[in-house]
Amino acid sequence: MALTTEQQADLEYQTAIETLRATTQASAEATRAKLEALRMAKEILVENRRTQAAADAVEITASAVTTLAADLSTFVNS
Repeated sequence: MALTTEQQADLEYQTAIETLRATTQASAEATRAKLEALRMAKEILVENRRTQAAADAVEITASAVTTLAADLSTFVNS
């Protein structure tokens, strides 16, 4: 049975809404995963620095955190 023009428009509208919802959810999940990788990288670097001798300790920089987070994400996604 063929759909009426109104039914077809409703179906297309619902499909567009579902596609947008899925895209938004995927984007939010990707952001959450990045933030979690950053938190984990920071914790690893802080713990590594804490266990080093004072003379060997290096400053924790934002670039060190983001580099480690990228490495963690690459490892998890491989």
